Amino acid sequence: MKKILALLFVATTLSCSDKDDDAFTYPKETEVQNFMWQGLNQWYFWQADAPNLGDNRFATNEEYVAYLEKYTDPEEFFYQTCYKHSNIVGTDNAIDRFSFLNNDYRTLVNSLNGISKSNGMEFGLVRYEGSSNIFGYVRYIIPNSDAANKDISRGEIFNRVNGNTLTESNYVGLLFGNNDSYTLGMADISGTVITDNNKEVTLIKQEGMVENPILVAKTVEVNGTKIAYLMYNGFTNGFNEQLNTAFGQFKSEGATELVVDLRYNPGGSVNSSRLLASMIYSTNTSELYIRQRWNDKIQSSFKKGQLEDYFASKTDKGTAINTLSLNKVYVLASGSSASASELLMNGLAPYMNVFHIGERTRGKNEFSVTMVDDIDNDYIYSPARENKINPSNKWAMQPLMGRNENAAGFSDYTKGLAPNIALKEDISNLGVLGDPNEALFARAIQDITGTTAKRDFTVQMPVEEVSNSKLFTPIKDNMYLDKVEALPLP
Repeated sequence: MKKILALLFVATTLSCSDKDDDAFTYPKETEVQNFMWQGLNQWYFWQADAPNLGDNRFATNEEYVAYLEKYTDPEEFFYQTCYKHSNIVGTDNAIDRFSFLNNDYRTLVNSLNGISKSNGMEFGLVRYEGSSNIFGYVRYIIPNSDAANKDISRGEIFNRVNGNTLTESNYVGLLFGNNDSYTLGMADISGTVITDNNKEVTLIKQEGMVENPILVAKTVEVNGTKIAYLMYNGFTNGFNEQLNTAFGQFKSEGATELVVDLRYNPGGSVNSSRLLASMIYSTNTSELYIRQRWNDKIQSSFKKGQLEDYFASKTDKGTAINTLSLNKVYVLASGSSASASELLMNGLAPYMNVFHIGERTRGKNEFSVTMVDDIDNDYIYSPARENKINPSNKWAMQPLMGRNENAAGFSDYTKGLAPNIALKEDISNLGVLGDPNEALFARAIQDITGTTAKRDFTVQMPVEEVSNSKLFTPIKDNMYLDKVEALPLP
């Protein structure tokens, strides 16, 4: 018996798992749990390490049903099933930090395409030293959003929401709850001192808001050197053409150096990272960008060509890629830079000097695939098969399924990628993104040209984040596999 795997536009044949989907029967009320167990048993990267996912975990149908019925909350069932030890519950027993789920696959799929419910303010949260109170700082404002029409901008500070002082115990409910609006109480910052002021800003979340991840794309000239600067805040496949257009702009402006700003980029599409890598380095389609590693049950089912991604000469729509053909790229990255951001840096490393300024990255080196209750497609989501998804089960999983290694075989950066030059953002002076005087960009310019308009890089109030707004979106810091080639069947 064989099954069809469809990774979006990818088609390949795989042998069925040791446990056939119809090996056990189950009550209708456990169909969500059954979907989760069957999908994780076949695809989860650490399937062999999770006792509750073992192929021989259940000796009888009754044992299987009893397990499905044990956890009536699908979220609890999902995480319990992925634990290292079947009888120990807790974060320390979790195999990975990044697998997640959503109760409506449509919300998740929209988020992967940059569509969400948002007020357009992206922010970080920082703890006061020696206190459980926290405050927020505005990272940037998404154009054409509600926040873009309000009196609020990058670098401003807030420490109250709806009149409540922000603390570690209440910030999630106040900022990320079901409320569609909230009122921020703003604050002033002087050096390392933050004090309340009387300014208030009310923000309203909008359905269907689309974020263009290309926030800034410009070329500056310093001492005769033309330096392209790209502020890229998410690897979103729907904006690959615009990304290529930006590189065409860089080329026409005569840029010979490139600074890619990923400091707030939590990741996203593997394919977008491959295309961006090609725009930076080369369109030589015979050079390997990355290679996939799946779990032991799946790996042998793929042909070599199905596991490998090469640099691209064209976008998915057939547009010739505008490449700068560089041998060195400057990347601004922080602890918020994850998954596809790290993949870009690691994938380019065997071919060019990737000069990293900022902080150690998050350490997310596994990819995932969206899973839904479509048994005939091995539970893999495909937009062409939405009418095949079980209509009574809208849950989606985004479990880690494998790792991408670079052409040198390296993929072990679970502790993050360390910077060549360590430099934190200064909350007391964030600067303007894309301005040559902004600290991280200025530091790159200094290395490129030997001079800069901003010579003092002393940080008075370094960012020590508790969390940030990106981590509360449905895709969080996900790296999702979305190959577009129609690969041959084995």
